[in-house]
Amino acid sequence: MDEMTQLRELRADAPVPDRGALALGRQRLTEAAAPGRRVHRLRADWRVAAVGAAAAITVAAVLGTPLGDAAAPDRSGPASTAGTLRLDSPAEVLNRAADALEKQPAGPEPRDDQWIYTRTVQAAQGDQNGMAAGRVTYDPDAWVPYDNSAAAKNGKDSDYRTARQVYRAAEALPDDPARLLAKVRSFHPTGNTTDSPPEAEAQHSFRAMGLMVEAYPIAPAALARIYRAMATIPGVHVTDHLVKDAAGREAIAITRKEDGLHEQREILLDPHDFSYVGLRFVVTEDYEYALSDGKVKRRTIKFKAGQVLTSEARVEAAVVDAKGEKP
Repeated sequence: MDEMTQLRELRADAPVPDRGALALGRQRLTEAAAPGRRVHRLRADWRVAAVGAAAAITVAAVLGTPLGDAAAPDRSGPASTAGTLRLDSPAEVLNRAADALEKQPAGPEPRDDQWIYTRTVQAAQGDQNGMAAGRVTYDPDAWVPYDNSAAAKNGKDSDYRTARQVYRAAEALPDDPARLLAKVRSFHPTGNTTDSPPEAEAQHSFRAMGLMVEAYPIAPAALARIYRAMATIPGVHVTDHLVKDAAGREAIAITRKEDGLHEQREILLDPHDFSYVGLRFVVTEDYEYALSDGKVKRRTIKFKAGQVLTSEARVEAAVVDAKGEKP
């Protein structure tokens, strides 16, 4: 049985996740399958995102190497711009983050002719002693036009949002958390077909808010409103210690268990300035999955609570004047 068949079987019972999960694997898989095809990094259609999250798991299954969590971090509170911060309440963390962001000056909106530069690190494979051994980079430097209207108009991804669209949508978000969440769910819609059924409201909210948080650039005041609203989503938690992102940096993990799965989505924030630094999917409980060829069970994969399935870190982001330019 080939590896792609194993991949499909591995999460055959899982609902299709979003473009955030897909970001870690879809670009490389797509390029391998169709060299030369243009791919929008971090903006792939969430309805086919199962490939991304399953890709790293399948690599581990085939190679016999589990993806592990980071080495135990320092459990002291983060040194933040808001002072010592206790990691025992998502509302406490996100509202303190919002307080700090509201004090930051807002820069000008980028010009339509400028570019958004990002550099990312992706963790593809590790061991139970930590992610560091398996840390890799995949085409880490990326440039996308701030006003990428041509791609949005001509692309096949109806959910694609340009950096300008996201920036302006965030600026227009209301202060009221319930109204804000409804606006963001509308901006980043859920599925409506047999293959991609609608998400429950709370999961839809957390996924869509994650997409807003990872957007760059976004005005500090707008991000503050997003954080305050995120704290009201049912099922949202904060990990009680700092975790490691794919680049080995300590980060605050705002989490929510994925509906119907044995894993949680973790939105990672910088403990100093509360900016977005990455995304992880982490196993929440021990479980086993049997791989088979349809007739005979080939092997059983065991997953342990705390095991990191996929992880991506954004290590740099900036507005630049030209493609290829770095800050």
